[in-house]
Formats: sequence, C-alpha cells, structure tokens
Amino acid sequence: MHKAKRSQGKFRRLLKVLGPGLITGASDDDPSGIATYSQAGAQYGLSTLWSAWITFPLMAAIQEMCARIGMATGSGLTSVIKSHYPRWVLYVMLLFSFPAIVMNIGADIAGMGAVANLLFPRIDAAFFSVCFTLLLLIFIVLFPYNRIASVLKYLAMVLLVYLLVPFFAHTDWKAVIKATFIPQIQFNKEYMGILVGILGTTISPYLFFWQASMEVEEMKEKQKKQVKELIASRRMYNAMKADVNIGMFFSNLVMFFIILTTGAVLAAGGIHKIDTVEQAAQALRPLAGDMAYYLFAFGVVGTGLLAIPVLSGALSYIFSETFDLQMGLDKKFHEAKGFYIIIAVSLLAGLSLNYLGISPIRALLYSAILYGLTAPVIIFIILLICNNKKIMGKHINGRRANVLGVATFLLMTAAAITLLYLQFMQA
Repeated sequence: MHKAKRSQGKFRRLLKVLGPGLITGASDDDPSGIATYSQAGAQYGLSTLWSAWITFPLMAAIQEMCARIGMATGSGLTSVIKSHYPRWVLYVMLLFSFPAIVMNIGADIAGMGAVANLLFPRIDAAFFSVCFTLLLLIFIVLFPYNRIASVLKYLAMVLLVYLLVPFFAHTDWKAVIKATFIPQIQFNKEYMGILVGILGTTISPYLFFWQASMEVEEMKEKQKKQVKELIASRRMYNAMKADVNIGMFFSNLVMFFIILTTGAVLAAGGIHKIDTVEQAAQALRPLAGDMAYYLFAFGVVGTGLLAIPVLSGALSYIFSETFDLQMGLDKKFHEAKGFYIIIAVSLLAGLSLNYLGISPIRALLYSAILYGLTAPVIIFIILLICNNKKIMGKHINGRRANVLGVATFLLMTAAAITLLYLQFMQA
C-alpha cells in the first residue's frame, strides 16, 4: 500500500516537472515528421532505424541549451542574438528561419486537409485546409496556448499506436536489432534526402526558438504566482533537463516506431514510395484494419493542431523580439496585436503554399529537408551563445554539452553538404 502511494507520489512529481519540453517533443512529431518517417520506412525499409539512437542525444542536447539560454538570460533566443551579436547575424538567422517555418506550416495545413479529405472524400481537401487555418487562428487568439496544448496533446497520443503495430505484423526482430545498431548508409541523393529530412524534422530550428521563449514564459508565470524561486535555481535547471529529456525521448520513440511500422508493413508489402495519405495510412492496417484511415487521420490532425501554433508562435517570437513588439501566447489580442498579426500572416502564407500544385506528402518532406539545410547555421549560433560567459554567466556549456553540440553541428553540416553535392553531381 505504501509502495503504491510512493509510486503515485513520484508519478505526480514527474507530471509537475513536465512542461515546455514535453510539448516541444510532442509537436516535433508533426505531420511533416510523420510523412518523413513514413517515407523513410516505405522507401528504405528498416535501414534508417539507426538514426533514432543518434538523433536523441543530439536533439536533447540542443534543446537543453536553448532552454538554458532562456532561463539564464530571461530572454528568447532572438533577443539574446540581437543584444550580443552584430545585426547581420540576426538577419542571417531570419533569412534561414522564415522560409523553412512558413513551408512547414503550409505543409502541415496541406497534410491535415488531405487526411480530412480521406475521411470525407466528397469535400475538397483545400476546403478543409482553409477551415483548419481559420480554426487555429481563432483558437490561438482566444485561448492561452497552454490550455489548447493540454487538450490536444491527448489527441496526439494516437501516435503511440505505431508502437503496437510491429507486434501485430510479421516483424523480423533480428533485422530490427541489426538495423538499429549497425548503420546502413547509401550515398545517393534519394537516401541522403531522406536522411537530411529525418535530421531536419527531429532537430528543427523552430523548436530552438520555441524552447527558449517557453522557458522565459514559464519563469514569468511562476513570478506571477509569487513562487519563492524567482531566480532559476539548480533544482529548476534539473527539472528543465528532465522535462527536455523526456520530451525528446518521447519524440524519438515515436519516430523509431513509425519508421519500423512503415518498414515492416509498407516496404514488406511492396509499397516503396508514398505519394498519398492513403498509402501512408496503410501502415496501420495490421492493427486497426478498416479503422487505419481514422487512426492515421486523427493522429495527423491532432499533431497538426498541436504543432502549427508552435510553428507560427516560434516565428512570431522571432519577429517580435527582433522589432521589440509586445509578445506572448498568454496575452490577449489587444495586449500584443503585432504578435498575433504575425501569427495570422504566417498561417495565411502557409495556406497559400497549398495552391502551388505540390502534393501534401512531398511538401511535408521538402519542409523537413529545408530544415536540415538551415539547422547548421542556427546550431552554430547557439553554440557561440552557450560558450559566452558574458551572456550565460556560470551556466555556460560543460564539456558534454559542447561535445554533443559540436557533433550535432558537424553531422547536420555533413549531411546537408553531401545532399547538395549529390544533387549537383546527379542533376
């Protein structure tokens, strides 16, 4: 009895610790991520599973750095760059971030419209995309994001179904273990495109800005509630690290099993190229049967509704900090008009991409690849900040953080350069 109570107490304490890191991890498995992982599994079977155990420590390290920047400075990532580095650094960051985030928003909106059309074929996907955009805009303006996320994160839990499917399909577990721990790399532009897409959708630049800004917002919220620890303490830093690690682990676990599921079901069934959401949904058939389409649709819509406010919010934080606008997803519209107008513009700009004639699945994959190409620039700036004592004080990077940070930078840079080289050579 006492053991049960102690276990419940530990679980409650764990839930209190979870915050921005868990939301960041859940939103990382957005429609773009689902499409990229599904394509990886369908096209290359189990051969990209090894990327999961590499990306987890790297993405956790970078997200922890961003959270630490927010806690140590009390400012978002953009504000720190603006205060301590030349203007051109800020503008380069904006130049690289804006197109990637807007394309990601557009791709997620298109993906949500496509799965809704899957359930209601008589209604055009573009109509659903417009409806989702308007619905998101209303929710973001009227309700605090934390309240929206607290509901939507349960809808995103549908993704955990991917953890069950391999046990219902005819999965070769020896092959799974081999593919997980022995990298299988193909030096062609298609494989490198998928690999850069996986890296880009797991180690996504918009999450860097979001994490730092959310840590600042959470500290402000604690100050409003007159919490004793107004200045970030060691205990708060430890709680933040646990939150980030759990959120990133959840994200990577889902990624691993989506690749495993699509590799074991779609690739084994002869489906090696996903061009439609129907094909992607087929991966869930061994467990869900005819309900596969519904599960897939709920998963994509749930993660899209969770991730798009993060995407548009991250972009708005970047611009608001750059141009000294009032900001915050907890503020009313009249308190931060510029902040919410930027969110509205980013949503509408993303929606407009739906009319360029690119299939939703391809758009989702392209956005992930674009992140993979832009992330090295932002990671390099984060490393500079986290090793600057004038900015971080006693909270500068330790050896472990620097090793993982530099490894992330080198890996992302090498993958991006290899992809560009192969594209150029085989053009």
